[in-house]
Amino acid sequence: MSSHINEAGFPRMVDVGHKSETRRRAVATGTVVLPGMTGTVGEEWYSPKGPVFQTAVIAGIQGAKSTSALIPLCHPLPLSRCDVAIRQVPSEGNVTLRVFCTVETTARTGVEMEALTGVSVACLTIYDMGKSVVRGIEITDIHLLEKTGGKHDWNHPGASEYTEDVSTEDVS
Repeated sequence: MSSHINEAGFPRMVDVGHKSETRRRAVATGTVVLPGMTGTVGEEWYSPKGPVFQTAVIAGIQGAKSTSALIPLCHPLPLSRCDVAIRQVPSEGNVTLRVFCTVETTARTGVEMEALTGVSVACLTIYDMGKSVVRGIEITDIHLLEKTGGKHDWNHPGASEYTEDVSTEDVS
């Protein structure tokens, strides 16, 4: 039987009331490719809709905070931290942006879904704001990089590739 299906076969939210509250952290990443665009973009990048990076950061934070309203059976969590960072990475003939979302809480369940939702919404916002300027934008490679707290810590097997980029202290 599934943890999210009751004895009668109906969906249910898993009871986490017996778990201890612990400090939990998750980091997710995603990539946005702007084909044919070259040079450096940064927080000064404006589309006809406004400042792209700043808007994507706010949207990512809002997405992380709204996760339980978007993902069925996801527990609402009081987030103590949510940072979104956007970094340009070297790319031949394109501008490639790597987006990170770091989320923390003290709770009975993890914040992986919040980090993944935050990074997804930030990537979608870059797409939406850039589509009038750049055709064929691609969002790729959204995945969890790491989670800590709870029973098991976990790191993505390729997480070391992102080590320098994961810090979201300086958001740009």
